[in-house]
Amino acid sequence: MLKDGPLLAAPGVYDGITARLAEQAGFRALYMTGAGTAATYGLPDYGLLTMTEMVANAARIVACTSVPLIADADTGFGNELNVTRAVNAYEQAGVAGIHIEDQVSPKRCGHLDGKELVSVKEFVAKIRAALAARRDPDFVLIARTDANGVNGLDDAISRVNAALDAGADLAFVEAPHDRDQISAIARSVRGPCLFNVVRGGKSPDMSLPELEELGYRLAIMPSLLLASVMQTCERELAALRETGVPPASSTALTAKERFRRMGAEEWDALRTRFLDPPR
Repeated sequence: MLKDGPLLAAPGVYDGITARLAEQAGFRALYMTGAGTAATYGLPDYGLLTMTEMVANAARIVACTSVPLIADADTGFGNELNVTRAVNAYEQAGVAGIHIEDQVSPKRCGHLDGKELVSVKEFVAKIRAALAARRDPDFVLIARTDANGVNGLDDAISRVNAALDAGADLAFVEAPHDRDQISAIARSVRGPCLFNVVRGGKSPDMSLPELEELGYRLAIMPSLLLASVMQTCERELAALRETGVPPASSTALTAKERFRRMGAEEWDALRTRFLDPPR
């Protein structure tokens, strides 16, 4: 899908509910957002989750969906040894690809200030370790740099080009500040590029057709559902607190319909399937 066809759009999901709904909406790939995963623990995106916690969430999403899942792997959770174990664990969980970044651990969201970077040498060493660890050649390795917000765009492009030269499959320059930078990345990176669509982040709003026209191959949208869910929850809770009246049933899906979206029909079919022995 990355090599051929239109731009691949992967909505950000962080649990079974969001993953199932995104697949049912017709998207061909999903993205497990690290920020969303941290939020399910009630934590900010500050690199506070362990590899085990991140991989476990990815495995839950893979288990209830049938489309490829790209997952956030933060900094690789340490040095080349940790990167090796992380690649093995994500592959065993059934993930289709991950991105590894060049921030100092613990990292922070790419659209926040105050980030620190490892050296280019250390970053590329992690990419090489990840490539050596993967067993499936179709497991996609995405090299992410946060250098644009620290050292500037030239260094960011140089870093991802070095990662691509080492064998990374895609380049991910985080948080370009304006449309000129977004265009320059697509022109100057020597390989396919990912764009991160973050609501309320440092990058300007971009449509998928605009990104495809510039030449981007993959767009992830980590905040698409998370931001909407948070706003909806706050609104509904505030209304209930103020009025004492729960939302009307007529404004929501029925209980049966909610369960249907989570696969109830498949489970119902199992209720009677094994009552009579096969003939």
